[in-house]
Amino acid sequence: MGVSTPDPRGGVPGLKNVFAVGSGKGGVGKSTIAASIAYGLLHRGVKVGLMDADVYGPSIPHLLGIKGRPATFEEGGQPRIVPMEKDGIKLMSMGFLIEEGRAAIWRGPMLHGMMQQFIRNVSWGELDYLVIDLPPTTGDVPLSLSQLFPLTGAVIVCTPQDVALIDAVRALNMFRQLRVPILGLVENMSHFDCPHCAGRTEIFGHGGAKAAAQREGIPFLGEVPLNLQTRINGDLGKLKDNFAADNPIRPYLLHVTDEVVKQIEQQNAAMPAMPTVNLS
Repeated sequence: MGVSTPDPRGGVPGLKNVFAVGSGKGGVGKSTIAASIAYGLLHRGVKVGLMDADVYGPSIPHLLGIKGRPATFEEGGQPRIVPMEKDGIKLMSMGFLIEEGRAAIWRGPMLHGMMQQFIRNVSWGELDYLVIDLPPTTGDVPLSLSQLFPLTGAVIVCTPQDVALIDAVRALNMFRQLRVPILGLVENMSHFDCPHCAGRTEIFGHGGAKAAAQREGIPFLGEVPLNLQTRINGDLGKLKDNFAADNPIRPYLLHVTDEVVKQIEQQNAAMPAMPTVNLS
């Protein structure tokens, strides 16, 4: 799998492709999927960053097992933030900036300013992909991001049952209104494989996201089963272990990652080239 070509629309120097992972509702494993895609990209040998834009409930630091406060420095008279790093992934989260357990009570303008700092004031360096984990809403944060930065696209995560699909479609329509390209839909918790009896149980149904993707005319990026070890790894801050050679969820996560990259590559290839000026 190659690295996709840089987004020709411009943006922050060094960030080639920036895409958001959203859901429209909580409880569907969006943050776990976002972090897993970041690890999947890292597994494919590219430079990756992960930005936790869920200001109200930042969970990326816990899922990756990292604490601390990022260092700062000045560059050209402007404050800059050094992103945290875990397993080779550069990270930024509100969870690094506030006390654990403290609630962030922010209004729209404050969120807009924070998103601007996370994108433009963090010293991300050269990244092939920056994954943004959105909050489970269709509100201020995705609106601010779409205004501040030309997003390469959006991935939507949902579970198979109708109540989750309703909110996923709302998120889909939000991105359409914001003119953010839709990379596709992921069905999380698609089924449960019992580790004791090897039986398969479709707790939330199965195939709902794929059917919704077909109805909406967007790509289906794959399904990810409900897996006990995935929950344990997330609680322990060891999501990297989901990509161990003997972990049964690994091929599902790599498939989703590869499909995301495929959609980004196709989208970037279809975009018109920017004009060049010969100054010689």
